[in-house]
Amino acid sequence: MDIDARTQFCGVIGNPVGHSLSPAIHNAAFRKVGLNFVYLAWQVESIGEAIKGLRALGNFRGASVTIPHKVAAIPFLDRVEQTAQRIGAINTIVAEKGELTGYNTDATGALRALKMGGVALTGKRIVVLGSGGAARAIAFALAAESGAEKLTLLGIEDAERTRLAQDIRSTTAVTVEDSYLDESTLRRVLPAADILIHCTPVGMSPKVEATCVPASLLHTDLAVMDIVYNPHETRLLRDAGLAGCKTIPGLEMFLNQAIAQFELWTDQSAPVEVMRTVLESHFR
Repeated sequence: MDIDARTQFCGVIGNPVGHSLSPAIHNAAFRKVGLNFVYLAWQVESIGEAIKGLRALGNFRGASVTIPHKVAAIPFLDRVEQTAQRIGAINTIVAEKGELTGYNTDATGALRALKMGGVALTGKRIVVLGSGGAARAIAFALAAESGAEKLTLLGIEDAERTRLAQDIRSTTAVTVEDSYLDESTLRRVLPAADILIHCTPVGMSPKVEATCVPASLLHTDLAVMDIVYNPHETRLLRDAGLAGCKTIPGLEMFLNQAIAQFELWTDQSAPVEVMRTVLESHFR
């Protein structure tokens, strides 16, 4: 489809964004359903200035918001949807009649990916690594909807992690522990854990050999999800597979959150198989 004066545009806001597959999957989806939309990638340092600029452009329809702007973007929006408000982080902006609204599709994307991967959540002990925007979304979703027995939050940013733990304790009934992310803490908590969810950028392309978790601490009773999707199989997932763990690649969460974004921007059902094919073909 030709780009013209009526073309509506979306994009991903982050730093870095060079690794992002969002342009490929969303543009393929727009073409499949015949929409006059285009999706771009914007490397942004000042989130406030970026949103101010996008707000001034008449054909702006929405954005994906990624590291490190998921929390910092909120003050620059007109409204934040209730779930995202509770999480305190967004990953999606929708522009409608001059108003910008923030949503969070990370939470539903992660839960759907776990369930589709055959990972039971009820009564389980879950360890979440990280305390940033994606970790907040996933931890809140797990605490509110999964029926988990216990949530352990491990991160290196003390204030951010402690605030997340307090926020979850004040709004849900799940047992929450938080502690500094290092090898000694992992050695203490992982033997009794059922599910490990990695929500930091460690292991993301180009630093593909990095991992937060020593391979020796992984065990066969552990299911491991890494939300990093590039590379498709991170060092953590490779180690987990060798240890006999059930593994859920970040591609699954990424796909599910992108489907929800597409539907928010277009008010149409997403062409799921096209989006999946584009993602999988990138890693073949």
